[in-house]
Amino acid sequence: MKRARPFLPGGLLPGLLPGLLLIQLATSHAAPAPWYQWRSKVDATLACAQTTLGPGWVRESGPYRDSRCEKLVLAK
Repeated sequence: MKRARPFLPGGLLPGLLPGLLLIQLATSHAAPAPWYQWRSKVDATLACAQTTLGPGWVRESGPYRDSRCEKLVLAK
């Protein structure tokens, strides 16, 4: 009777585990993206978003810590 092959070969597991731990460590210290207030070029409407809303929008102010664009990020 043949033995079942292991899911991960013995040579792969020692290299895979440290790599996964490094990825976890790097992502655990990531900060959320800041929010910015954007103004429409068409009708001057203001919106709060983390990224640009398109070519018809210009960044008005920021960065902010919250999605309502109320709490400014203080410079260090």
